[in-house]
Amino acid sequence: MAEPQGWIDCHDPFGRDRSMTVLVEDDRVLLVAPPGESAVMSVTQTRRLHHLLDQAADRV
Repeated sequence: MAEPQGWIDCHDPFGRDRSMTVLVEDDRVLLVAPPGESAVMSVTQTRRLHHLLDQAADRV
């Protein structure tokens, strides 16, 4: 079963609040985006995503 590594607040193209989730499952990293949406992120949110993905990669 996938373990949550963390999540990042973001928005969809219409400005609605959404989030992206980073999960770790065995030797894989899963990035879960808003269903059927695009994720619009600020520079800070992008850096946080980068950090979470690095942490997840270190765990696998």
